[in-house]
Amino acid sequence: MARLNVKIGDLELKNPVMTASGTFGYGLEFADLMPLDGIGGIIVKGTTLRPREGNDYPRMAETAAGMLNCVGLQNKGVDYFCEHIYPQIKDIDTNMIVNVSGSSPEDYAECASRIDALDKIPAIELNISCPNVKDGGMAFGVTCSGASSVVKAVREKYHKTLIVKLSPNVTDISEIARAVEAEGADSVSLINTLMGMAIDIEHRKTLLSINTGGLSGPAVKPVALRMVWQVAKAVRIPVVGLGGICTAKDAIEFLMAGATAIEIGTANFLDPTVSIKVRDGINEWLDSHGCKCVQDIIGVID
Repeated sequence: MARLNVKIGDLELKNPVMTASGTFGYGLEFADLMPLDGIGGIIVKGTTLRPREGNDYPRMAETAAGMLNCVGLQNKGVDYFCEHIYPQIKDIDTNMIVNVSGSSPEDYAECASRIDALDKIPAIELNISCPNVKDGGMAFGVTCSGASSVVKAVREKYHKTLIVKLSPNVTDISEIARAVEAEGADSVSLINTLMGMAIDIEHRKTLLSINTGGLSGPAVKPVALRMVWQVAKAVRIPVVGLGGICTAKDAIEFLMAGATAIEIGTANFLDPTVSIKVRDGINEWLDSHGCKCVQDIIGVID
């Protein structure tokens, strides 16, 4: 059996497979369906300093090769998470990572600071790139100055592994990646969803309540793969790849493009056990190709 363990900064993953924020709840929802300790990490749903109601319905729409969503970071806030959710997830035997969002650098930093105090949360994923909320997130993730301002503020108050989630809705994602690396990011994850739209031609209106939303699923995979490859060549910190990963083959492509680990998102809605299948598929491929460890294939594409 090939060795699957990888490192993201100081974070040790038993294998390179994680679940993407917003697609796996807090992990607890999947506990009866798959062994949560069988994957490298679970990135829980987006958490903000104060509670958010999210956007009005409808906020999901199916597309030809994926889905659009404009959920809008609905959550009960970081204090609720610390008091009620954390006690339920702290003993799950994998890396429980919190996705953090905000409307200002100060909001991000304060939210991260409160999570920093939780012993069993070894990392956060900083969402500077959410395209489906009316305020916050998107504005920071699309410019170097905006991205830098959030990471700098958070780095001053957060002392564990810091993963920064990048937006694909930019001209040059490598520039954003280098900017957050310079401010102390330990890793970058990409891509977040692409900005998209769908229209109901019979009722002459858009299918989402705020007109646009984030496109995810197989449709975005070629774009995500290209961006992961570009960023992996541009920074020295580890890259986490996501975007349309549904199979072990998909995951291996991202690893070969330069990702140290991967996240599975939309595919969780189709098959709640997909992350375990991808883990096993990676191992089988490595064994069948004479690879002793997953590092043998990471970044092999020039």
